[in-house]
Amino acid sequence: MLIGYSYMRTKNPHVTEEPARLALNSRRFKPFTLQDKVPINHDTSMFRFTLDPDEELGLYVTSCFVAKAKVGDDEKPTVRAYTPVSPQYARGYFDMIVKKYDDGKMSSHIHSLEPGDVLHIKGPIHKLLYNANDFKEIGMVAGGSGITPMLQLVQHVLNDPKDKTKLTLVYANKSEDDIILRSVLDSYAEKHPKQFRVVYTVDKASSPDWKGEVGYVTKDMVQKYLPASSKDNVLLAVCGPMPMMKSVSGPKLPDFSQGEVDGIFKELGYTSEQVFKF
Repeated sequence: MLIGYSYMRTKNPHVTEEPARLALNSRRFKPFTLQDKVPINHDTSMFRFTLDPDEELGLYVTSCFVAKAKVGDDEKPTVRAYTPVSPQYARGYFDMIVKKYDDGKMSSHIHSLEPGDVLHIKGPIHKLLYNANDFKEIGMVAGGSGITPMLQLVQHVLNDPKDKTKLTLVYANKSEDDIILRSVLDSYAEKHPKQFRVVYTVDKASSPDWKGEVGYVTKDMVQKYLPASSKDNVLLAVCGPMPMMKSVSGPKLPDFSQGEVDGIFKELGYTSEQVFKF
């Protein structure tokens, strides 16, 4: 199904050297038109939205936007945050990857969209303000669609030849078929073997040829693959389903602030200065 992803990554023929206009508005929601959607696997699709040829979306690394939609008979609109997967400076379009959840109002709404329909978006929403070489090493733990902010960071670091930050990603999914953007991540790892490593873990291996880890993210996995808390100038980033967040890092607070470090990271001695929860 990743043939679809290759199609969605085609270069924009309208890119010029002229300064770009920024499409997003941080104060109000704007409508963006769906250009195309391509399935990636059984419950996840790529959605490409159209910008003017001289427009960039206007996100920085790392940031996201919020989408708003009136769903069904709900009196109030549903609002959810998303991180696009298109390059930061892409012009004329931006791409989203959305996993459809049975009880997910916004994900179901987005999957119901057809080319020509619009989605209302506002941003950027500040996350982790990143500058090249802020850290010697960054370890990442992602689950399911929580890969999107990690990919944003990976793309940014590896596309900057001046940034020497070492990156390691532990990416958890239910099965091999659920691994989103695997070919993209593997391509980055192959091109930058000394700077980026990706480790996959699945709940249950479906093939005897599986060479990744099996099971939920564990204390042993964090110790084996990610930079230790005793090292200088390291960061651990985490994003994924709530049960994984609680187990690995502790959840964010109801007001979306970081909250205390808990779970595996606390057991291993990581401090709040060493952990960021997307």
